[in-house]
Amino acid sequence: MIDIIALILAVIGCLNWGLIGIFQFDLVAWIFGGQDALLSRIIYTVVGLAGLWCVSFLFRKKHCAADD
Repeated sequence: MIDIIALILAVIGCLNWGLIGIFQFDLVAWIFGGQDALLSRIIYTVVGLAGLWCVSFLFRKKHCAADD
């Protein structure tokens, strides 16, 4: 379950970075009151931690459905 939550948060972060790169629009900052707002910083931190968690996917043993 934690993997799914981390993946969803990482995708949200990717979408936000895409908006910044293409349109120079930071959705998180817009919703939560600017980049320096406490709530924005918390969101950035949680999304960043989720991204780090997702790095662990690269080092996990592969699991095939055929092995079950």
